[in-house]
Amino acid sequence: MKQLHYLIAIAILFTISGCSVYNFTGTGKIDAKTFQVNFFPNNAELIQPGIDRTFTLTLQDLIQNQTNLNLVKNGGDLTYEGEITDYRISPMMATADITAAQNRLTIRVNVRFTNKNKEADNFEKTFEFFFDYPAAQQLSGLTLDSAIKTIYERITQDIFNESLAKW
Repeated sequence: MKQLHYLIAIAILFTISGCSVYNFTGTGKIDAKTFQVNFFPNNAELIQPGIDRTFTLTLQDLIQNQTNLNLVKNGGDLTYEGEITDYRISPMMATADITAAQNRLTIRVNVRFTNKNKEADNFEKTFEFFFDYPAAQQLSGLTLDSAIKTIYERITQDIFNESLAKW
């Protein structure tokens, strides 16, 4: 009977110690306590006001919500910086009378990630995603808000995965 208790105790010990390495967001053990997200200016040829601030805040929110890292203004263990390099609207499908039936908004962001504690994790990489919408709609108001939200959710999750989740 004592052997059974020892086996159960050992099994519980391995289970608990295994859980400390991974969490529900997929991040492994992070060797950092703080992070900073510097402002991502909009350097694209086509300027859409406010998307730079929105992107910066979206990335900050995602990291805060999916980790226990503390956001700092400077001196963070992890630093995210870069710029929006492309904001482009292009026709995707044509109708029989050779007009656009669908347009695509594409946003590209260049990101430089620095980990002060583990320099092997540092990278500079471009992330891009798109949103398709009917050509009859103007890219403004709710359509623009939905497009930006969809694109930024995907790009920021890709940045998170590349920098912290290692997927």
